[in-house]
Amino acid sequence: MLQQWRPDLILRRTHVHGLNPFRLDGAWMVNGTRECSGVPTQHGEREREDHDNLGYVDLGHIDLLVQDGFYTNRTDFIRTAIRNQVDRHGEAARQSVSRRNFDLGLRNLTRAELEAARASQQPLEIRVLGLVTIASDVTADLARAAIASISVLGTLQASPAVKAALADRVR
Repeated sequence: MLQQWRPDLILRRTHVHGLNPFRLDGAWMVNGTRECSGVPTQHGEREREDHDNLGYVDLGHIDLLVQDGFYTNRTDFIRTAIRNQVDRHGEAARQSVSRRNFDLGLRNLTRAELEAARASQQPLEIRVLGLVTIASDVTADLARAAIASISVLGTLQASPAVKAALADRVR
C-alpha cells in the first residue's frame, strides 16, 4: 500500500524508546516510514521527535532536494549520503576489514555447523562485517558450547535466548 506523501511525517530524526533509529544495523530502514510526535508506528512503539542530531536547516535542505525531485524522500537522501561516505572511505575500510580478519557480508550459522564445532571441541571465533544470523533451531546451550566469541559490525540476528547466552562473548 502506498502512503500519502507527507513531508512532515517522513523520516524525522526520532528516538524509539530512547534508541537512535540511525544505528548502523539499518533496522529502521527495513520498517519503512515512521511517524513521530507520539503516534504509534506499525510495530506499536511510540516515538518522539528529536532534532538534536540533525538540525532544522539540514532537514530543510533535505526537504528542498526532495521537493526538487533529486530524491524520493528523506530516507532516499540519507541512504545515498551513507553510501557516498562509505564509498569515500572505501579503501581505508577494506584495509581495516582485512587487518581485523573480518568476513564481509552474510554469515549464517546453522544448527549442523554449531553441532560440528561442539563435537570437534573447537569453538568458533566469529568475526563479521555485515549480518550474522543464528538459525532459530539453535538452543542457547548449543550456541554457548560452539561459539567462543562473536564480533559483528552490523547486525546479529538470533533468538533472545541465544543472544542472552552469548552476551558475555559478544565483542
